[in-house]
Amino acid sequence: MIRLQVDTLPSGGANKPVWPWWSGTAATAADVDRCWQAFLRRFDIEHTFRMLKQTLGWTKPKLRNPRAADRWTWLVIAAHTQLRLARPLAVDLRRPWEKPAEPTRLTPARVRRGFRNLRAKTASKARAPKPTMPGPGRPPGTKNRRPATRHDVGRVLATGQAYARPPQPGHQTPAELDKGQGECLFGN
Repeated sequence: MIRLQVDTLPSGGANKPVWPWWSGTAATAADVDRCWQAFLRRFDIEHTFRMLKQTLGWTKPKLRNPRAADRWTWLVIAAHTQLRLARPLAVDLRRPWEKPAEPTRLTPARVRRGFRNLRAKTASKARAPKPTMPGPGRPPGTKNRRPATRHDVGRVLATGQAYARPPQPGHQTPAELDKGQGECLFGN
């Protein structure tokens, strides 16, 4: 445990000591400095994760494959980086209750609002997108013959046993499919 206490706060509030936890056995002065500086930046980190989830849709897709989830995470990180880099180019489209901000101090959410106006400023050789329609999908009344594979999330109960998903009515377990009791998907 590291005890941190400041003499005076900028807000004039009560200066109670803070006790950040350090797991190392021998903390140097540089480690202590890094610890309290990370403690001060925790709100920036929390707001970044909130923005990734709410504005950029990090947790929106229901991805079934862990590799797809990793790719989606990297795409969201790339989008966040793109918003940070586009900050000087974006116009501040603020809401009526928001204070004006300098172009170098725009938040990623405010850059995202003005992002649609950037295409006219950039020299892009790409054509305008073609209008699309969704595909026909599976015909009505037919069963899904290729169910998605399930991936274990590694849940462990308080008793120390692995969590077992309750059986779903009408579905076969992977063990039943391995025994040959399931339907054949690819002939023979």
